[in-house]
Amino acid sequence: MVRPDLAGGSSSVATQSKLSPKRLYGFLAAAEMVTWALLIIAMAIKYGVGPEIFVRIFGMIHGVVFIAYGLVTLFVWANERWSVPRGVLGLASAVVPFATLPFERAMLRRGLLSDTWRLAPGGEAPRGLVEKLQATALRSPWLTAVAGLVLVAGITAALLFIGPPGGGN
Repeated sequence: MVRPDLAGGSSSVATQSKLSPKRLYGFLAAAEMVTWALLIIAMAIKYGVGPEIFVRIFGMIHGVVFIAYGLVTLFVWANERWSVPRGVLGLASAVVPFATLPFERAMLRRGLLSDTWRLAPGGEAPRGLVEKLQATALRSPWLTAVAGLVLVAGITAALLFIGPPGGGN
């Protein structure tokens, strides 16, 4: 699909993504950091003066965003062809409170977050299983978003079935 009104006359779908790797990863890095803050505040309330309900609510929100951040990190890792240590560091940044946004900013400064999905229609041809899966996902963004939500919900449900972190205390 070509839109002559963009980029000086022509632009492929691969360059038109409103939800680019840069924007998607930045949004989730910030959301993960905010949910960490909410969870820490809720824990302070619980151990200070207040009820435990805030920990349950903000813990669930943080858990869902944590899982989504992890999945998006894997997706962006493949798109950007990050090295294994860099990708693992991206995943690990979600474990340390407030580390996701500094990691995302470091990737921006190094030019390691693109404005386009390289395997989107009109982009590079996929090589290997991971790239073929990503290219398929990028051909159907709405279906991919629904599948992503189902995957996050399924992982969340499985983890809830196993039990909350720390044995529910």
